[in-house]
Amino acid sequence: MINREIIRIKIVQLTYAYYQNGNKNIDSAEKELFFSLSKAYDLYNYMLALIVSITKEARRQIEIVQSRARREGTDMPSQKFAYNRFALQLEENKMLNDFIETQKKTWDNEIEFVRKLYKQITESQIYKDYMADTDDSYAADRELWRKIYRTLIQENEELDALLEEQSLYWNDDKEIVDTFVLKTIKRFDEKNAAKQELLPEYDSEEDRDYARKLFRATIMNADEYQRYMSEASHNWDFNRLAYMDIVIMQIALAEIMTFPTIPISVTINEFVDIAKLYSTPRSGGYINGMLDAIARHLIQTGRLMKHMDEPRNKRDKAKEDNGNEANSYETADESENNEQNKQ
Repeated sequence: MINREIIRIKIVQLTYAYYQNGNKNIDSAEKELFFSLSKAYDLYNYMLALIVSITKEARRQIEIVQSRARREGTDMPSQKFAYNRFALQLEENKMLNDFIETQKKTWDNEIEFVRKLYKQITESQIYKDYMADTDDSYAADRELWRKIYRTLIQENEELDALLEEQSLYWNDDKEIVDTFVLKTIKRFDEKNAAKQELLPEYDSEEDRDYARKLFRATIMNADEYQRYMSEASHNWDFNRLAYMDIVIMQIALAEIMTFPTIPISVTINEFVDIAKLYSTPRSGGYINGMLDAIARHLIQTGRLMKHMDEPRNKRDKAKEDNGNEANSYETADESENNEQNKQ
C-alpha cells in the first residue's frame, strides 16, 4: 500500500524537520521516517474498521426497532443494510482483525461520531436507493459501500478533524489512503470470505529500500546537491529561495542521482506536484525549470548517466501555468513585499 508517492511526501516532511531540528541524528530521523510510514498503513486499516463499526451500529439500531415492532405489533424493519454482505465479510476479515487485535485500535471511543455518520448514511439518497432496489446481490452490497465511502467518508471535514486529533501523521495521509480503501473495496470477492487479502504495508521490499536509500542520499549528499542548485540558479540569490524549495529539489536530485531506473521526467513531475502542495504558489514552475536545467548539465558533463525525455504534457502544463518561472521567481518574502507595495 505504501507507494512511492507517500514515501516522497514523507521524506520531504522528515527532511525539512531534520534540518529544523538542532539534534541532527540521521539514524533517529530514519526511524521516524519508517514510523510515519507505518502510521499511514495504520490509517488504512482504521478506515476499513470504520465500515465495520458503522455496520455494528446499524445492527444495534435494528435490534431496537425490532423490539419496538414486536411490542407494538408493527412491521419488522429491513435488515438489508445491517447485514450487508460486503460489510460482514470485512468484519470477519482475518488481516483486519489481526490489526485491531495488535494495535488495539477500534472506533469504540468515537461511538458518537459513528452514530452521527450512520444517521447521515441512512438519510442519504444512496442509502434510500439501495434499500428500495430489488437487486439483492453481493456486488450491489459492495457497490453501496464504495458509494458511501466516496460521498460521505472521503470528503468529511468532521472526520478529518477527528483523525488529526488522534495522530498528527494522519493530517496529510488521508487523501492518499482513501484511494487505497476504495481500491480494496473494489477488489473484495465474496468467495474469499475471511481470507480476502487486504493491501500489504509494502508492495515489496524494494519500496522499503527505496525509502531508506532516498532519505540517506538526500542527507549525506546535501552539499553536492545544493552546489548543483546554486550553480544553476544563475542570477538568483540562492540563499533567498524558499527553504522548502531547496529541500524538495535536494530530494529530487537525490532520486535522479541514486535510482538509474527512474526516468528524470517522472522524478521532476512528482516533485513539482509536491512543491505545489507544500511550498509557495510559484514554486512548481521554478523547481521544474531548475531540475530540468541541472539534469541536462549533469548529463552533458558526464556526471549523470541518464537521458532526458521530451517534455511530457504534465510538465508542459506546469510551464504554461507558471510562465517562465525559472526567470521570474519570487520568494515568499518577496511576493509579500510586492503585494504591500501595490497596496
